[in-house]
Amino acid sequence: MKDNLEILIKKCVENDRAAQQKLYQLFAPVLYGLCLKYMKNEDDAKDVFQEAFVIAYQKIYQFKFEGSFEGWLKRIFIYKCIETLKKNRKNLFLLEVYDDPIDESFEEEEMDRSSLSEEQLLEYIQDLPDQYRLVFNLYVFEKLKHKEISQMLNITESTSKSNLNRAKSHLKRRILAAFNSKTA
Repeated sequence: MKDNLEILIKKCVENDRAAQQKLYQLFAPVLYGLCLKYMKNEDDAKDVFQEAFVIAYQKIYQFKFEGSFEGWLKRIFIYKCIETLKKNRKNLFLLEVYDDPIDESFEEEEMDRSSLSEEQLLEYIQDLPDQYRLVFNLYVFEKLKHKEISQMLNITESTSKSNLNRAKSHLKRRILAAFNSKTA
């Protein structure tokens, strides 16, 4: 597989359309899912997805066959998502300090984890305010540290931590509400 991928990438560098199509088919499901996690709705996710693939094809010659190609692609897609969100909202990363403290007092109730579908969880993540969703995705799915997130988004580490806590709080409320409505 690795040798086939290397050949495919080299053909893409040469603008081989068939190779580009194969590469697209190979990585589209994962990368589209990534866009769905970062963007607010499917239309925005589709737009970013297409634009990021164009960028990937334009920059594919820069891939040095060091590390994971999928990781290299994901980075392009994440940065495109962030760029799009920043462009759409100038003050995306300005977080005011709210008077209400973050409610961390949720009791861990026994819930049937299978009662929440992946689609429902994705919807809850998409419903998060942009700044919370961005930090949540970077921390939870991309496994970045708050220092890396703060540098990437040009925010303080404490703002990154606060946004993550608020995102978790929103998600917990939504999940508990959904669980409670099913058991009522």
